[in-house]
Amino acid sequence: MTRLLTAAFAALLLLFAAFGAFAQDTAEPGAERVPAYVVKEDGSPDFAAWDRVADRAEQAIEQNRASDKVLDDLRLELTDWRNLFSEAQKDNSLRIDTLKTQLSTLGPEPETAGSEPAVLTQRRSELTTKLNAARLPVQEAEEAYSRADVLIGEIDSLMRSRQTDQMLALGPSPINLALWPQAFTDLKTTLDLAVSEVRENWGSDAQRQDLRADLPLTLLFLVVAILLLTRSRVWIMQLGNKVRERRHGSARGVIGFIVSIGQVLAPMIGIFVLMVALNLAGVLGLRGQVIADLLPWFGFSLFISLWIGTRLFATENISAPLIDLPRAALRTEARVNVALLGMLLGLWPILTSLSEQEGYSSGTFNVLSFPAIVATGYLLMRIGRTLRRYVQSQSNTDTKTFRERAVLLMGQACAAVGVAAPVLAAIGYSTLASSILFPMVLTMGMIAILALLHVFLISVYGVVRKIDENEADQALLPVLMTSVLVLLSLPIMALIWGVRPTELSELWTTFQQGFQLGEARITPRTFIVFAMIFGVGYVATRATQSALRSSILPKTKLDKGGQNAIAVGVGYLGIFLAAVIAITTAGIDLSSIAIIAGALSVGIGFGLQTIVSNFVSGIILLIERPISEGDWIEVGGQMGYVRDISVRATRIETFDRTDVILPNSDLVSGVVTNYTRGNSIGRVIIAVGVAYGSDTRRIEAILREIAENHPMVTVDPAPSVVFQGFGADSLDFEIRAILSDVNYMMSVKSEINHEIARRFVEEGIEIPFAQRDIWLRNPEALVGRSAAPPKAEATEATGASETPLAASLPKDVLTAEDMANSQSKDDDAGEGDD
Repeated sequence: MTRLLTAAFAALLLLFAAFGAFAQDTAEPGAERVPAYVVKEDGSPDFAAWDRVADRAEQAIEQNRASDKVLDDLRLELTDWRNLFSEAQKDNSLRIDTLKTQLSTLGPEPETAGSEPAVLTQRRSELTTKLNAARLPVQEAEEAYSRADVLIGEIDSLMRSRQTDQMLALGPSPINLALWPQAFTDLKTTLDLAVSEVRENWGSDAQRQDLRADLPLTLLFLVVAILLLTRSRVWIMQLGNKVRERRHGSARGVIGFIVSIGQVLAPMIGIFVLMVALNLAGVLGLRGQVIADLLPWFGFSLFISLWIGTRLFATENISAPLIDLPRAALRTEARVNVALLGMLLGLWPILTSLSEQEGYSSGTFNVLSFPAIVATGYLLMRIGRTLRRYVQSQSNTDTKTFRERAVLLMGQACAAVGVAAPVLAAIGYSTLASSILFPMVLTMGMIAILALLHVFLISVYGVVRKIDENEADQALLPVLMTSVLVLLSLPIMALIWGVRPTELSELWTTFQQGFQLGEARITPRTFIVFAMIFGVGYVATRATQSALRSSILPKTKLDKGGQNAIAVGVGYLGIFLAAVIAITTAGIDLSSIAIIAGALSVGIGFGLQTIVSNFVSGIILLIERPISEGDWIEVGGQMGYVRDISVRATRIETFDRTDVILPNSDLVSGVVTNYTRGNSIGRVIIAVGVAYGSDTRRIEAILREIAENHPMVTVDPAPSVVFQGFGADSLDFEIRAILSDVNYMMSVKSEINHEIARRFVEEGIEIPFAQRDIWLRNPEALVGRSAAPPKAEATEATGASETPLAASLPKDVLTAEDMANSQSKDDDAGEGDD
């Protein structure tokens, strides 16, 4: 099977090449259009000839009697002249700039005559005369360009007005039965004439002789065309299924999409082969040739609709069908509706071309086109209903995704146009009905193709990145690429909805002209040149920074902060130089926008003064380097390590691993404590308390020995032990030691405390802890007198009112109110003395 398909495709390629050679031989030579403008021998525009063309255009516009074809030709001629004038405006530009520079060197012209030397006055007069002479052709070209541009705009406006009037023209109603006999008669006449032309050509002896000579080739082409038109789609679908069975993941979608394109290409090759066979047979008459010329469009419309229906409402083993309807019957119905829409879309140009060829009246055309409009509207309504069903099956809540809302909106639009177009055609607005109905069909087809391309791009992205389709569906790059495709499809959408190609070209011309900024004109070319030069400079700057950080600066004696300052400074300088070079290369005159930039800077300065302050502070930090990356600092109550110093703010990582973003202005204007600036040496203080009665000298010696034995404590200066004083519960000592790396302060403190605890246990030294005895006054109030024990009553009678808490009250009876009535043992003793 694979060999058969390979041989078939090779034969098709040969046949397609033969058809191309045949079409090239039959093409008319000299098809290239010659510009309509006239130039003199020196290459300058012939303004006299231009005036005659402009006068003729103004007369045609004023009289409004010229046909659309004449106006199109006239507009094309005006466009050639306008392009010539656009180029002429660039003449003498170098000479004019040179003369302006020479005049500027002479300084401003004095206000009073005779105030400057005669030599300068004469030289200024000569340069001014030369400048005016050099400017004269440019000024003439500018004036002619403006006139041509206005005339082109008037022609476009006139053509749009005619197009609107033609669309809104009310013709005979096709439901008027009186028009039907004449319409059927006209159609029968056309068919009879077409058949008679075929019989006449077939009966010609010369034609029969040519047919006998080309009969083998003609029969071969007919057989190949029939096979391609009837069986190629089935073969391609079978091939796609076999290929997809051997692939998994995103690769399956990519291969399936590429192979499925053959479902359109192979039948289209069959149609071209059929056209070659018909031309070789020579049996087509004038009317048959009209139909044959439109066969490619009919075939493309039919087969692309079949392809879209198959891909959208898939029967093939596709991993992720775009519109997954709940039942197979609904999918089959949707595919049939899409295919019938494509067939009607392909038949419509044939009907309109035959109508123009035969000169049908508006009544005949409206009657003959009404069934096609009604059928297309009905199918469009069914497509809209299918889309609404799909949204209902996907979402059971009021909250819908963007995709679901878009599909629902398209379904509603299809239903609305499907109803409105037949109604308008029945009233008599057949042109308006066809102008909204068939563009709607084409628009839906374009949207479907864009959606399928989006799915294909997701699969390609998954294959390239080696990820599954679900992960690729969440990526940003396929969405951006689809957005670019949507932008590129906008001109096609405009043509579908009746925008003339000349209007699109005019819009493109306006876009290419750019906009004026002071005396500088910003065009797309200017922007592209600026973006390319700036991009190259930006990449070179980043590459230089990377080389400095990784290869050059580490080999110097600079500390990490200095290395970072140099790398960041090089980055700022490189970006600034890249911007200046890009602006200069693009041809943007900075002096022409200096006033505008100055005015904007005032407003921006007030609105962004905080950001500017932080930016300047960032520059100061990089130059003075009071802090560097990796420093342990404390500022504004925040303590941690400096991780990054950017142009606006500094990022600090605290000890609990949270990031704090501090504006650079706070670091410049505020008080900053840098624990590791210059070196990492720092002091640690460890407080120790021992019980009263301990030998203070022995305690001092033990603590000093522990501090001196720790490897992080420096020898010079040596650690010291300070007897701080007599505390409420203990004798207070402090170890004050200098560490070689203060970043390990907490670890060193913990290790020394462990060692102190171990040594004190060995030496029998007690570490005191606070003890308190709590007594309660009036304990009978806690439990109530009725529940008071007899012993408590006897105690009260003898006058002993204080009872220890443990002896008078269970632990679970103690409350907050009880604690408020309690008092220490010392206070109770004082009362007893009194």
